[in-house]
Amino acid sequence: MGRQRTTVPARPLLGAFTEHPASVGETYTEHMAAALGYGARLLGAGCAAVVHALVPALFETAASDAIRAMHAEMEARGGGARRAGPDG
Repeated sequence: MGRQRTTVPARPLLGAFTEHPASVGETYTEHMAAALGYGARLLGAGCAAVVHALVPALFETAASDAIRAMHAEMEARGGGARRAGPDG
């Protein structure tokens, strides 16, 4: 008896990469670039917060300034149109 071969439908898998970007008016590539940019800025803000924790006179508002700026940018890009849940 031959084994029956099963395949994963391409459409649902493709949706994992396209549905959310489309919901905010972006292509996958545009959304990836924006998310990578925010991620890099968050890493920088996190590093500033760690340095600030060790030496409070340094980077006094860097992390909070970066977060406020990114929030304003996301809202301007339409980030308020779809609110993410606790896990993104």
